[in-house]
Amino acid sequence: MKFNEDSRVKIPAILHLCRLGYKYISLNNAVWDTETNIFTEIFKESIVKINPDFDQDQAERLLIDISLLLSNEDLGKAYFEKLTSESGVKLIDFENFENNTFHVVTELTYKKGDEEFRPDIILLINGMPLAFIEVKKPNNRDGIIAERERINKRFQNKKFRKFVNISQLMVFSNNMEYDNGDIEPLQGAFYASPS
Repeated sequence: MKFNEDSRVKIPAILHLCRLGYKYISLNNAVWDTETNIFTEIFKESIVKINPDFDQDQAERLLIDISLLLSNEDLGKAYFEKLTSESGVKLIDFENFENNTFHVVTELTYKKGDEEFRPDIILLINGMPLAFIEVKKPNNRDGIIAERERINKRFQNKKFRKFVNISQLMVFSNNMEYDNGDIEPLQGAFYASPS
């Protein structure tokens, strides 16, 4: 077996997520909105399921509303408020969490115009790409730092605003133990949010 980023970090992470209840989706047959990376069919089915008074047309309109919210220059504040709202339409069922759908995909392209990036692992809740994981091979001292610098640069790019605003959690990991002696963390798993 070849020991690289995929075999040492990515595949174990995906397997762990599947054990936690996430369902793996191949991008080959998947349908998603390239402006937001929301998996539209999963989203609409999930919204109708957790909002019994909703139909497919209303779910479609909600998708349009969310796309508009994601255009705001607020680091996702309006979207987060909609996501966590306890009144009105639910995007996530926080009361009966098992009513939600959980999927994992890999190498989903985040593209706007001629610029793009492709996180290693993307977590979807009800079809919405709420988190992504960047994996780096172990024993690569510059891997985590380089990825942090890349994501900081990407998230300053206005072309990626919708992707920044929808991302609620980012994880960077090289599947190694933390080294508490390092002044600047170079190994382990690190978490961040866009705001």
